[in-house]
Amino acid sequence: MIFLNQLRLLKILSTALLLLVWSNSCLLYGQVSPRETILINSGWKYAQGDVHAARYNNFNDTAWENIGLPHSFSIPYFMSKDFYVGYGWYRKHLSLTPEDLEKKLFLEFEGVFQEAEIFVNGKLAGSHTGGYTGFSVDISSYVRKGDNLIAIKVNNLWRPDVAPRAGEHVFSGGIYRNVHLVKTKHCHIAWYGTFITTPDLEENNGQSTRIKIETEIINECRESGIYRLLTHILDRNGNRVAEVETTDTIAAGSDRKFVQFTSPVYQPDLWSPQHPCLYRAVSMVYHNGELTDSIQTSFGFRWFKWTADKGFFLNGMHLYIKGVNVHQDQAGWGDAVTEAASRRDVNMMKEAGFNLIRGSHYPHSPAFSQACDEAGILFWSEAPFWGIGGFKTDGYWDSSAYPVNKEHEAAFEKSALTQLQEMIRIHRNHPSIVAWSMCNEVFFSSPEVMPQVQRLLRRMVNLTHQLDPTRPAAIGGAQRPLAEARIDLTGDLAGYNGDGATQPDFQNPGIPNLVSEYGSVTADRPGEYAPGWGDLQRNEGWKGFPWRCGQAIWCGFDHGSIAGNTLGKMGIVDYFRIPKRSWYWYRNQYAGTAPPAWPAEGTPVYLKLKGSKTEKIKTDGTDDVLLGITVCDSAGRTVACAPAVELKVLSGPGEFPTGRSIRFEKDSDIRIMDGQAAISFRSYFAGKTVIEASSDGLKGARIELEFEGNETFREDQNSSYTNRPYTRFVRNQSVSEVQTFARNNPVFASSHKAEHVPGMAADGNAQTCWQAADEDYAPYWMLDTEKLLTIKEIQIDGLQGEYVLEVSDDQKEWKTLKKESQTLVKKSSVRLDFSGSETTGRFIRICFKDKNYATVSEVSVKGIVR
Repeated sequence: MIFLNQLRLLKILSTALLLLVWSNSCLLYGQVSPRETILINSGWKYAQGDVHAARYNNFNDTAWENIGLPHSFSIPYFMSKDFYVGYGWYRKHLSLTPEDLEKKLFLEFEGVFQEAEIFVNGKLAGSHTGGYTGFSVDISSYVRKGDNLIAIKVNNLWRPDVAPRAGEHVFSGGIYRNVHLVKTKHCHIAWYGTFITTPDLEENNGQSTRIKIETEIINECRESGIYRLLTHILDRNGNRVAEVETTDTIAAGSDRKFVQFTSPVYQPDLWSPQHPCLYRAVSMVYHNGELTDSIQTSFGFRWFKWTADKGFFLNGMHLYIKGVNVHQDQAGWGDAVTEAASRRDVNMMKEAGFNLIRGSHYPHSPAFSQACDEAGILFWSEAPFWGIGGFKTDGYWDSSAYPVNKEHEAAFEKSALTQLQEMIRIHRNHPSIVAWSMCNEVFFSSPEVMPQVQRLLRRMVNLTHQLDPTRPAAIGGAQRPLAEARIDLTGDLAGYNGDGATQPDFQNPGIPNLVSEYGSVTADRPGEYAPGWGDLQRNEGWKGFPWRCGQAIWCGFDHGSIAGNTLGKMGIVDYFRIPKRSWYWYRNQYAGTAPPAWPAEGTPVYLKLKGSKTEKIKTDGTDDVLLGITVCDSAGRTVACAPAVELKVLSGPGEFPTGRSIRFEKDSDIRIMDGQAAISFRSYFAGKTVIEASSDGLKGARIELEFEGNETFREDQNSSYTNRPYTRFVRNQSVSEVQTFARNNPVFASSHKAEHVPGMAADGNAQTCWQAADEDYAPYWMLDTEKLLTIKEIQIDGLQGEYVLEVSDDQKEWKTLKKESQTLVKKSSVRLDFSGSETTGRFIRICFKDKNYATVSEVSVKGIVR
């Protein structure tokens, strides 16, 4: 009897072991999930303009451009401050089987700027407004067996009631991120429907924790049913470390959130910049023993703390943040960059020794967040609510950050809150994300609506706490206003830009904080081998303070800007992804890698052509190759020269943003500088590509690239490629765009009295003023307009003493605009008219001879951005 019981026990254990092995093998080696997720980035047609009939199946689009996604209205784009604003249409055919029609079918978009209307077989299936967050459209009711037409109408029109209303990059339209076709059963896990946290990790000092998994399941069946959710937790090697299952009833046509807790996971590998270890949660939904849906979610074990007095802590260890701001756009392709290009950007900042990226100033792609997870770099994710200095009246992205007309307030606030909610839902499982930022510099709003700005920020903070209690709600660009109207205390964490690093009001402010932007050094490549500490240099803040969590340079990469190249060329890497010398400075100081030999004068002999990779390049729109050109002398050294160079496809698939060839020239928007040039190349067909680099008088170079995919390129498909010669886009402007600067722009001074800080001379309040300290024997006050201007007028109120008014582009060379040699005992106002001259500059400085009369109550500068 004992023997039989032992046999039975052995049989039960053997069966359990076999089930465990089967479960793991099916999980890891191909258990078929009912869910299919298919990238549909290739095979699209595109036309610029509003073509109403394009939604219908019988419309003839043979004359339209053949394109792949990601795509931008502006391709090819090379940093012009203007861009096409209007409509664009996209069309694609999908073939569906009878089996497909029995499923739920969705189109999932990762980003469309900024309004999208999705038509299926001529009928409107869904729409979305908001340019930086993804969305899902249920097309199940609109499809049929066989051929189906997907037609998408996109516009990038400025709207007074949609965030953002302003910003200092560009706002090109297009389906500029991935699109998927998703097929599921009628009971399925919702779009981004899992939320994974580790509630006991900090309490147990990282030694163990339960895992909390919240999973939203939608039952679109006709009947209610009992559903079982089984969740496995896998480590980086695919080993199962925990599991949990829950059974519940879901009514027909409803959804239910399953909340699960695993048993404790002991000694988990903690995620950190030094050890970016990731785990996976595999969620499986069963009904009557049948698998109805399955998804995988990447996450990590880590905890962090932002403190007001001791800085930032990760996994219980102090970590001083060395951060960098990053925009998403790149040369030629604009915002329409691939996942591979995003990974290169993240890894380039990691290589230079930075440990945090601020996603300026909008939600980045899911691939970007994933790249931060994998590289081990912290990520500050930001909502698209921001302002611009020198804003104008409504009509373009240089308007007040918050609406000036009450009729737009409710819709605008809904837009900001919706996009914040979408950002958090999409990105909440990424361990790299350590803050949700509400905004950037939203004080650049009309003064009368600042109470509404504060109200909206409070609403956004409260919503963030509701959606994700595990991360702080940050106020980015919180260095204005001063005194009682300040916004930095609205959230859990404050980020101060520019002179916020040194303004007295924001020193040791009593809340967790960091300098979210410093530097702002405009430079063409190669630039100086220097960090460009900028405002941090003034009080040696770059060395760090115990109460400051860290700092982030403005910025990582050059980017397109509606404010022109003054703002666009502040990166430590240029727009083509070639480092400036400042990047090498950081890599040396932060990562310990010595800089290379700089390009030098010499005799150019030959070209070198190199790719970021040459094999196994995917053709689904997620991959590309960064091609680099180097001009070399006979010894192989880089020559600091700029000959015209052409890249041309000799055979095989693929294209540059300009088509099958691209030409680099000195002083053009598509530039070769300092003996180097670069551009990304992509293909939507498989095959071997041969590219040649040529230049008159120099020995050329060739490179072979191997693209992998389902559709093989044929030479007769050359007609699929469109030649897109580059012409800088110029926006029609019927009136002279004179803007006003100073209020809330960055200001600096040689010193100040306790109650008369520099910002009081640019706060819009004539009753406040800046005054130099008594011990200051060389007093000055300086304004940074942050843009290169053609100056039309300067108004200065509350002046005293003898002074010199100066202007500069770079703070190195100064030009005198006015010199007052008589002592002004009484405060007076000065208005200077430059409308008849070509006076240009970015920085305005007032230098005083006598410290006893160094005072300014208000400054105003009018000019046109160059």
